[in-house]
Amino acid sequence: MNNKIEAIFLDLGNTLRMLQKDEQFQAEARQKIVDLLGAKENPEKFCEILNQRYKAYRVWAFENLTEAPEADLWTRWLAPDFQPENVAAQAVELTYQFRRSNGRRVLVENGREVVVELDRRGYTLGIISNLISSREIPEWIEQDGFGPYFKSVLLSSVFGKRKPDPAIYHEAARRAGVEPRSCVYVGDNLDRDVTGTRAAGFGMVIIMLPHGEPDKVSIPSENRPDIIIHKFRELLDIFPGRAPERSQ
Repeated sequence: MNNKIEAIFLDLGNTLRMLQKDEQFQAEARQKIVDLLGAKENPEKFCEILNQRYKAYRVWAFENLTEAPEADLWTRWLAPDFQPENVAAQAVELTYQFRRSNGRRVLVENGREVVVELDRRGYTLGIISNLISSREIPEWIEQDGFGPYFKSVLLSSVFGKRKPDPAIYHEAARRAGVEPRSCVYVGDNLDRDVTGTRAAGFGMVIIMLPHGEPDKVSIPSENRPDIIIHKFRELLDIFPGRAPERSQ
């Protein structure tokens, strides 16, 4: 079935990138948040409040399959007790620092090698991710030199819809110029990543789980992916080089 796959779309968190704790890095981000808002609270305590408010926001976002614009995220959900015009003007930077306050995002082991090799093998590559920041990923792609490899990048923060809404998958496939049935999605969530990919009509769904996570036998049928992997490099075993198209 793999010979019909033309495009491989990747999730970000716990798939292509992993969260790594770094206390100094996180402390600097927390301090920047309180400086931007003019908050008087201790940065660590203040960010604990933000994290609790963010949990409430996530409930709303999941229920509505919608990602709020960053200005709304901060003026309505995370910092409603501050002057809204000033908060809205700083929203993109605030979101960027809020993400950093939870740790560094680092490339998964063998991440670059796998991306480069899949591109060499003839696959169209893309990203589909639920993400509150509009700045973080474009900046990371440019800084790390991934621009030539990802033809289609769909972030919920920019598109407005979240997985598992099929619309975000359909738009990603459209931008890549590939029919959904010829696409595969590689994610880490047995619920939204599987159900969303299936609803969008993608040809395959692969889930990457840590060793020790449930295997296919213990996964409900509605959440069962086509393939479970435990290492990112296993994608190279699944997707061989694509045969060049014959001229008509």
